[in-house]
Amino acid sequence: MNNQSTNPDKTVAALIHLSTFTQFFFPLGNFIFPLIFWTAKKNDPFVNEHGKQALNFQISLFLYAIFLLMLGVAGAILIGLNINFEDSFYFNDHHQWIGNPVEAGPVTIYIMVMAFLLISLFVLNIYGVVSATIKAGEGKYFKYPLAINFLNASKTKDIFTASGDPENETA
Repeated sequence: MNNQSTNPDKTVAALIHLSTFTQFFFPLGNFIFPLIFWTAKKNDPFVNEHGKQALNFQISLFLYAIFLLMLGVAGAILIGLNINFEDSFYFNDHHQWIGNPVEAGPVTIYIMVMAFLLISLFVLNIYGVVSATIKAGEGKYFKYPLAINFLNASKTKDIFTASGDPENETA
């Protein structure tokens, strides 16, 4: 399997991956800046593949995060509604919590599990982008973990399979 490009533009491919970190400075920067770099050198197959992989991964992480947030809010509401509070929870005039906080344990545990899953998505993002940047700098192709292929090319299958036979390709 040949996973090296003959004359790749490694710098642009690495910049595509690194530009996803702009999400921490600009809203939707993880989509906008990689898209700009990708469309600038889209005719290079190496850059084209790295651009698709980076955008697929960022779109996938965005959808996973939205799903986890919706699941977290819905679950916290459902668990909260099903708890039978013997004493009512409220704040008194001195803003002190009155009630039995032990009864809020299931909601707290559920929120902690959802927070852990969101933090693991963040760590996966950091790991994936750094790994992809290193591979792009070396002139190799990289496939992100847990990425859904929204932007798919006809050659994408051949890059990551052992056969690489164009006759088996379905466009």
